[in-house]
Amino acid sequence: MVPHLVTALHGPINDLETRILESMPAIERWFRLEWMEHTPPFYTSVDLRNAGFKLAPVDTNLFPGGWNNLTPEMLPLAVQAAMAAIEKICPEAKNLLLIPEKHTRNMFYLMNVARLKQIFTQAGLNVRLGTLDPDVKEPTSFDLPDGTSLTVEPLLRPSRRLGLKDFDPCTILLNNDLSGGIPRILQNLTEQYLLPPLHAGWAVRRKTNHFQSYEEVAKKFAKLLGMDPWLINPMFNRCGEVSFSESGGLECIQSNVDALLGKIRRKYKEYGINEKPFVIVKADNGTYGMGIMTVRDAKELSEVNRRTRNKMSVVKDGQVVSEVIIQEGVPTYERLNDAVAEPVVYMMDRYVVGGFYRVHADRGVDENLNAPGAQFVPLAFAQSHQLPKLGEKPGVSAPNRFYMYGVIARLAMLAASYEMEATDPNAEVYE
Repeated sequence: MVPHLVTALHGPINDLETRILESMPAIERWFRLEWMEHTPPFYTSVDLRNAGFKLAPVDTNLFPGGWNNLTPEMLPLAVQAAMAAIEKICPEAKNLLLIPEKHTRNMFYLMNVARLKQIFTQAGLNVRLGTLDPDVKEPTSFDLPDGTSLTVEPLLRPSRRLGLKDFDPCTILLNNDLSGGIPRILQNLTEQYLLPPLHAGWAVRRKTNHFQSYEEVAKKFAKLLGMDPWLINPMFNRCGEVSFSESGGLECIQSNVDALLGKIRRKYKEYGINEKPFVIVKADNGTYGMGIMTVRDAKELSEVNRRTRNKMSVVKDGQVVSEVIIQEGVPTYERLNDAVAEPVVYMMDRYVVGGFYRVHADRGVDENLNAPGAQFVPLAFAQSHQLPKLGEKPGVSAPNRFYMYGVIARLAMLAASYEMEATDPNAEVYE
C-alpha cells in the first residue's frame, strides 16, 4: 500500500529514489561509519513531507508517542531493536522504569504506553510505570479500549536512585518530553541510565539547533550522492524574543519570512517549479502540533488576528512562546483516498522499525497535519524497508519508496545525535 503522488512521476523525487537505490551499498556503509562515531538517540520519530520535487524531514521527536499506530507485524523489528539498544547501554539490565506523560487520561496515549511496555517486556525486561504526577499517591490502574489495563505508580527517590516501591531499575526510559521543565526528582541521577538524556527534553532542546545539525548531515550525504542538499533539506531562520500576546518581535518574524520566501522562490525558479512558496512559523521548542502557522506572504503577519495570536503564544504545558523557527514549507503531494497524507517514520537505536501515514481530510497540502481530526494508516515497513526492489521503475514500488523514507528519516536521527552531542551540558565529563 503506497499513496499516490499527485505530481508528475518523472520529477526530481524519482531521480532521488533512483540515486538512493543505486547508491544503497555506499549509503549503508556511510551510516555504519557515522554510527561508529556518534551515538543514536534511544528512539526517534520523524515527520517527512514528500513534495514530488523534494523530500525532507520537518520535525524530529526524541520522545515519540504513537507506538500504538504501528501494526503487530512491525513488533518483531521493534523488539529486536530494543534488545540491541538495551544491550549497548546496560547489558545486565533486568528492570526498566518507564515514565510516561502526566496526561494519563488520554486513551490514545495510554495505548502507546501499553505498546512500549509490550516491546520492552518482549525484549526481556521487567517493566513498570512511574508517574511524575504529584496527585498520584498510590498505584492507579487505567482500563484500556482493548480490554487490558495499565498501572502507574508514584516515583520514589530516597537517595541517588529513582524507582518504585520494591522496584530498583538499572534503566529509566522517559516517554515524557519535559515541556514543562525538568523535575527535581530526575536531576543528578548518576547511578542509573536515563534515556533520553534530560537535555533532549523541550525544556532545553531547540528545533533550530536540530535543523542546524540536519543541514550539516544533509550536506555530507548530498556530497556522497553528488546532489543538491536542498532536495532533502528545509531551509530555516530563527527569531528570539517574540511575544505573540503583545505583538512583540513580529518585525523580526516578518523580515525573516520575507527573506526565506525569497530564497525559496530562487530555488523554485532554478528547478522550474511552478508553485507558490510558503513558510511554517512554529515554536522553537515543543510538540503536539501546537504553536504552528502557515505564512504565504510576510504582509499576512501584520494582520494576525487575536485568535491566531492566542494559538501561537502558548504551547504544551502552558509554556509561553518566546522563540520561533521560520521553516521552509514543504508541501505534501501524497494522497490516501483523496486526503492529504505525510509519512512518519519510527526508529529505535539506529534501526527503522515502522511508521504510518498521518492523514487529514480537512487540511491542505501546505498545512500542518498534526492536528485534531488526523487519522493514522500504518506503513508497510515491516516486510520491506531494508529489502528494496532494485531495478523497479521509480515511483511504483512501495518497498523502494519506504526505503527512501527510511534513509531520510535516519539522516534526521543522525542529526539528532549531532545535536545532542553539541548541546550536552556534561560533554566534558566523557572526554
